[in-house]
Amino acid sequence: QVTLVESGGNLVQPGGSLKLSCAASGSIFRVNAMGWYRQAPGKQRELVATITRGLYRNYADSVKGRFTISRDNAKNVVYLQMNSLTFEDTAVYLCNAVLFPSYGGQTYWGQGTQVTVSS
Repeated sequence: QVTLVESGGNLVQPGGSLKLSCAASGSIFRVNAMGWYRQAPGKQRELVATITRGLYRNYADSVKGRFTISRDNAKNVVYLQMNSLTFEDTAVYLCNAVLFPSYGGQTYWGQGTQVTVSS
């Protein structure tokens, strides 16, 4: 079992920055990839960025060059630094964790944190 708790969501103006955090607890040693997804009202959940335990990163095209995902394996925390925010970045941002296949490969989700970009 893995529990994820996101924080850092807020109201921000266009062009502004936010840093999201996702704290993981539980069977952390079983976790390989962690990532951020987002879901805007009326839209499907979409990938934002992922990072493996070995620190390989993957980004959605829409956030490349603006967002940076990082991971502190010692603290079991994943961060998402978001810069140059636009209205289209408004969404609930959810953290997820995927277990190594040898441990079953399950996916766990946090409850989400709201990011609103508005002037």
